[in-house]
Amino acid sequence: MKTDLHIHSNYSDGSDSINELLKKIKRANIDFFALTDHDTVEGCREIEKFHPKGFIPGVELTCICDQIKCHILGLGVNIDNPELIKLINEGKILRRKKLETRIKYLKDRWNIELNKEELEWLYSRKSVVKTHLANILVKRELANNNIDAMKKYLDGCKTGNTRFDGQEAINIIKHAGGIAIWAHPLGGEGEKHLTEKEFLQRLDTMKNFGIQGLECYYSRYNSKEIKFLVDCAKKNNLQITAGSDYHGKNKDIPLGKLSSTNLSLTNFYDISIDILSN
Repeated sequence: MKTDLHIHSNYSDGSDSINELLKKIKRANIDFFALTDHDTVEGCREIEKFHPKGFIPGVELTCICDQIKCHILGLGVNIDNPELIKLINEGKILRRKKLETRIKYLKDRWNIELNKEELEWLYSRKSVVKTHLANILVKRELANNNIDAMKKYLDGCKTGNTRFDGQEAINIIKHAGGIAIWAHPLGGEGEKHLTEKEFLQRLDTMKNFGIQGLECYYSRYNSKEIKFLVDCAKKNNLQITAGSDYHGKNKDIPLGKLSSTNLSLTNFYDISIDILSN
């Protein structure tokens, strides 16, 4: 059984429409999958119209737990839960604030002023992240790819705290019938990976905040990192999940890819069934 519990569409920072995504998932013979767009469930709302088998509604919330900046996956959430909808609507305000700060930074620091068409495209999106601005810079031929664009033009921008409170986010995921998973817990795309010691120091805090599982199998992790995370999850009675963090053209990660070392796809049938039955 093939499973990918971390996928993005163009409702956040992926490049694929829902229709394109479903076709690719079918071609990849993926049996269970979760759509986990950043701070929005609108893609899940569209995907439910197709009634695909093995679909798990999800969301990836941008959080801070104490001093730990992290992303929390809510897998199997009820996308009509009033608390979740309220949180996401509050997040739209936070993202708008962050976007406007970055637009001003590009103008003040780099003398890059976005035109009317670019601004209208950004403001029309359900969830805007740094990748969208980076793609505009790439299109203008100011960088070779969006990773380079973010590092050169955007990483220096201080946006303040625009993240969800981790305790609130985790509680709402649970109230919405979902499972709260710490996404790419050793570090995500373009981030320096935590050492084992650094991770263990953070794990206690995340457990106190109520995290229920770890994304142990992740496309950017090697076999040693995966084994370490699996061992930690088992020792602490945490769920073990697997996700590619697929973004279509915006990241060079294929659907269903769970390791940087060509690790064979692992069977996550049990947790997928658990999530679907909630």
